[in-house]
Amino acid sequence: MSKHQDIIKYISSLQVGTKISVRGIASDLGVSEGTAYRAIKDAEVLNIVSTIPRVGTVRIEKVAKKSIESLSYAEVVNIVEGTLLAGKAGIHKRLNKFIIGAMQEKEAQKYMSPGCLTIVGNREDIQELSLENQCAVLITGGLSCGDKIKKLADAKKLPIISSTYDTFTVATMISKAISESLIKKDIILVEDIMNQNPEYLRAVDNVLDLRKKIEKTGHERYPVLDEEDNVVGIVTIKDIPQDNKENVTINKIMSKEPITVTKKTTVAYAAHVMGWEGIEICPVVDGKKLIGIVGREEVIKALQYITRQPQVGETVEDLILKNFQYEVHENIMKFSGKIIPEMLDQLGTASWSSMNMLLSTAGILGLRYRNNINISVDSIITYFMKPVQMDSIIEIHAEIIDIGRSFCKVEVNMYKKKDLIAKTMLSAKILR
Repeated sequence: MSKHQDIIKYISSLQVGTKISVRGIASDLGVSEGTAYRAIKDAEVLNIVSTIPRVGTVRIEKVAKKSIESLSYAEVVNIVEGTLLAGKAGIHKRLNKFIIGAMQEKEAQKYMSPGCLTIVGNREDIQELSLENQCAVLITGGLSCGDKIKKLADAKKLPIISSTYDTFTVATMISKAISESLIKKDIILVEDIMNQNPEYLRAVDNVLDLRKKIEKTGHERYPVLDEEDNVVGIVTIKDIPQDNKENVTINKIMSKEPITVTKKTTVAYAAHVMGWEGIEICPVVDGKKLIGIVGREEVIKALQYITRQPQVGETVEDLILKNFQYEVHENIMKFSGKIIPEMLDQLGTASWSSMNMLLSTAGILGLRYRNNINISVDSIITYFMKPVQMDSIIEIHAEIIDIGRSFCKVEVNMYKKKDLIAKTMLSAKILR
């Protein structure tokens, strides 16, 4: 085992919340500071340590995928531009909710629960009550707390944070951060859906081996590896020679230089590549080594999951579209609604970017309404004719003008009364 791996193993063995430094690691393990620094940076990539402003580098708990709406106390320190007064060992913990302690002790205790953050001034009675109920404390107005409270926080391993902002501002900042995190969907990566034990063939195998593999597994496509387990090609049942020569080696009939993805590639990108290139399977590699395989069927299912995933927060797109209603007349999908303040630019008219978003979204919705298909937008061309004022009632007409097996085109027009405001031509790739 190398020194680098020794350091990673040593960091992994440390208790969560332990402070880590380059000099300390170098001294404890007898390695150079350069080696220690590189190992700590790799540990950050592995999500087992985190560098927190005003605190330092600490050992943290590695969790595969935490709830997207959950914030850690370390993130709260950054959000409110605060200072950590005590309870450093609990800085990695995550909060479930926050309350404002502007009430008597008896009433405040009703709202306190483990994992809660209490926002309060210099009221030590509420501060102590919060810590006794397993709640962290955020003191506003740049105020501090007594030594008794600090010792209790250290003992309970619960952070006490001080911020120079007032209570209203702090609560607004945290609420905004939670709202923004709710908007983020759980991004699905290739590693979440890939087959980690794929069937494969060697470049030196022959057509007879391919036939046996097809009979055994029922699959028609396989990655091809060389003697060093590097992916060098893809072979399918269609590649079998028509003369049925079974001694022909795989490296002579396979498709070379195959398109590959890594385990951290997003499913959306993989879908785009597979749809664009017209391929059914895609090897997943680490460097050039095969670690899995992902198929078109798994990708399409994942995309369907993404589109159905509920969101608690509202995106700008949601905010704008909820003011629109739609109806379908023959082959035309018609949207009607008004221009809201969130769509305005600095001149007081609807911004070109928000109008372009409306036009493209209407086109995509028109396609999905007709065939419930997954698409990847290829190109958009928009022409704007006239500006639009706030509260103007507009109509958007989306009409599919051409649709094939792989590509489709949509014409989208925006009207104010009968005046043409904008026209868009949208071309998209259909993912089946």
